[in-house]
Amino acid sequence: MTFVRRNVWQLGGDWSDPVLWYARGVAALKSRPLDDATSWRFYGAIHGIDPGLWRRLGYLLPSDRIPGAPVTSRFWQQCQHGSWYFLPWHRGYVLSFEALVRDAVMKAGGPEDWALPYWNYFKPNESALPPAFASPNWPDGQGDNPLFVAQRYGPYNDGNVHVPVAMINLNALGDPDFTGSGNGGSPGFGGIDTGFAHSGAVHGGVEAQPHDLVHGLVGGEDPATQLPGLMSDPDTAGLDPIFWLHHCNIDRLWEVWRQDRTHADPTDSRWIKGPASIGQRAFSMPLLGGKVWDYVPGDVRDIAKLGYRYDDLSPTIASTVLAQRVQRLGADVAPAGATQGGASVASDKDVELVGASTAPVPIVGSDIHTSVKLDAGVRSKVQSSLSAAPRVAKPDRVFLDLENVRGLSDATALQVYVGLPDGADPAAHPDRLAGSIALFGVRKASATGGEHAGSGLTFVLDISQVVDTLHLGHDLDVDQLGVRIVPVRPVPENAGISIGRISIVRQGG
Repeated sequence: MTFVRRNVWQLGGDWSDPVLWYARGVAALKSRPLDDATSWRFYGAIHGIDPGLWRRLGYLLPSDRIPGAPVTSRFWQQCQHGSWYFLPWHRGYVLSFEALVRDAVMKAGGPEDWALPYWNYFKPNESALPPAFASPNWPDGQGDNPLFVAQRYGPYNDGNVHVPVAMINLNALGDPDFTGSGNGGSPGFGGIDTGFAHSGAVHGGVEAQPHDLVHGLVGGEDPATQLPGLMSDPDTAGLDPIFWLHHCNIDRLWEVWRQDRTHADPTDSRWIKGPASIGQRAFSMPLLGGKVWDYVPGDVRDIAKLGYRYDDLSPTIASTVLAQRVQRLGADVAPAGATQGGASVASDKDVELVGASTAPVPIVGSDIHTSVKLDAGVRSKVQSSLSAAPRVAKPDRVFLDLENVRGLSDATALQVYVGLPDGADPAAHPDRLAGSIALFGVRKASATGGEHAGSGLTFVLDISQVVDTLHLGHDLDVDQLGVRIVPVRPVPENAGISIGRISIVRQGG
């Protein structure tokens, strides 16, 4: 049997049968104690757990029995973020969870072909939280709907939970490389080459956007206590039932990316065989009947072999990002060696610093102004690569790196603009938007005793199109390039958000 994951907004109603059965399955898992490896909270802790935060949010009680160290060290705190394992680990995680819910559905008399729906917030009129998740009541008006959680505050912390589509994008689908570089250039579609990374510093393309943004925008934070919404923090995200529909969509986007014949998953044995092959933690999921599934990325590359599919694999990439840039920059033909269907933009790992800020940048308030001092020689290399003269090489890709971002608020979301005219309203210049980021995981990444000794997160924004616009408008020949950071919500000083350095790099021509 092949299980079909379908769009939650197109199932035939707010409380369609698949959604109603999901709610019943979630209720069954929530009724199990924490130390039951097939329970709702146990599976939430697989993604991440902060006992203090769980207690404050009401998800860890004095009466709960905590599993012993052999169990927690094998299963808990396992999610892969800032890692080239982000996509395969989450695929196995979602697949295992789906099997638990399906078993509960069938025991309650539900269909044996039940599958998780996905939430495609990119579809017109489908960016709002699906209604069954927004009401505390079951469809008969009775309370205790297990799909509803109070700790969802939305992008503006007003309880209106939706995904503002202007803040998210599918740009990662145009990246030809699954694996990126960790030296300031493209992080790739799937992330940089790492070992086991529960809280890695650099998030891959599809992880940063839309994955992180949707987490932060849906979760928000409690305006009264500044506690995060469940979706906003990796240590609580797995407790929210909408998490699983969001991750089905991210998993679906991996399949969309793979539809392009020029795109391919890594062939490196360390990726295929997983971190256990180099002496690190295995990916390990508890299953029904006390069984355990240890898996590696190579086991989960082919969803047909895993027994499921998606009802829709759109959008497709109609033309290459490279071809679009070449046309915009005034050349008649694509450079030699370019291929069709989303092929290489500038996949070379030759990265050179164009410029950097001179001091850390605190993020407080609603509008932060700073600038990056440019090296004239490297800037002219970029300008030369963008020239419309007969082209012998690909135009440079240019990236804005926000390095060593630290803080206490994972719910913080920022819009970043480059090269705005003095006094300009950022909203009036979408062509200068470098990108939107959410600080999903920043609290853990800032902990001095954590995985990276408090070095924080680094965000890599592809600003090639912004630089193209500046070049064509003769606005790139400057010593300093202005950067404006506009938080989605004003950032209080006690959130402790700061950027260690802002840099601009060119990658391969």
